[in-house]
Amino acid sequence: MTGATIPALLRRLAARAALGALLLILAIFAGVVIGETPLSPALIGQVLAHKLGHMPLPADPIDAGIIWNYRLPRTLVAAACGAGLALSGLVLQTLVRNALADPYLPGVSAGASTGAVAVTILGVGAGSIGISAGAFVGAALAFALVAALARAAGGGSAQLVLAGIAGSQLFNALTSFFIAKSANAEQARGIMFWLLGNLSGVRWPDVGLALPVALVGLLICLWHVRAMDAFSFGAGAAAALGVPVRRVVAVLIGAVTLMTATMVSLVGAIGFVGLVIPHAMRFLVGARHAGLVPCTALAGAVFLIAADIASRMMIPGQVVPIGVVTALVGAPGFALILIRNRRLA
Repeated sequence: MTGATIPALLRRLAARAALGALLLILAIFAGVVIGETPLSPALIGQVLAHKLGHMPLPADPIDAGIIWNYRLPRTLVAAACGAGLALSGLVLQTLVRNALADPYLPGVSAGASTGAVAVTILGVGAGSIGISAGAFVGAALAFALVAALARAAGGGSAQLVLAGIAGSQLFNALTSFFIAKSANAEQARGIMFWLLGNLSGVRWPDVGLALPVALVGLLICLWHVRAMDAFSFGAGAAAALGVPVRRVVAVLIGAVTLMTATMVSLVGAIGFVGLVIPHAMRFLVGARHAGLVPCTALAGAVFLIAADIASRMMIPGQVVPIGVVTALVGAPGFALILIRNRRLA
């Protein structure tokens, strides 16, 4: 690459980064503005200026509370979860070379569900830990079991897929058993609503957890874009190109587990984000991970913010579980992707 083309490349990258940042800001702004209670953009600016110490509190403290304590943290967590789940799906699809791989492949979602049920219904922790902490512990235990089983079976990608299926079935069965044995009707309803994806209880402490985890996961993926390009041709080809396969796989799978377990522990299991978004971005930007990784994170964030807006607006006076919305959009979208790939094959 000549010296004359480097500044042009940097300008293109800067322009794309600025466009992506603008799109994300607009999506976050829409997530705060749109809702059953209409709020003006001017009011949102006043609330943000007040929190930064530049203006007095707006006239209506209730509207200010809706913006600052409810909609803004909810939208930020939706963005972080969308980015994290989309990146996790991209990494797993690349490493195992399976178009159906998603963030819940290593049994993380099933383990998180079991942990949440154990805390809520069985009283594990004697009230010292919350449902999110219990879900995170359950997700970590499930992944440890799946990883150990995959290693005992040979350690390949196929073994990881099969071990993930076995682990998911085991922890799903435990969850169902705990609910059937110990839960009353109200507890069962609350757990099922959480399992379908729920952002209603998100607050600022959750933002402080979700955003750093998503950012760390993004940075890890960006650091390994060349290795991920090599893995697109298989682990053998990656090793032949000088990629330290075991170390890279361990780091990337660890990042996937951290992101997925964190997001599931905060908002429950939200399907199709990690399955559909990477495929859609490959169609739009190509298979090179240098562009695919940031575009996937951005698209996942914007998609889940839009899904959260829809979940609040579909039924007046009621919040639809966000996992229902993502499935309604994601299932037909994935069907179209499958049909298109078959025609190109």
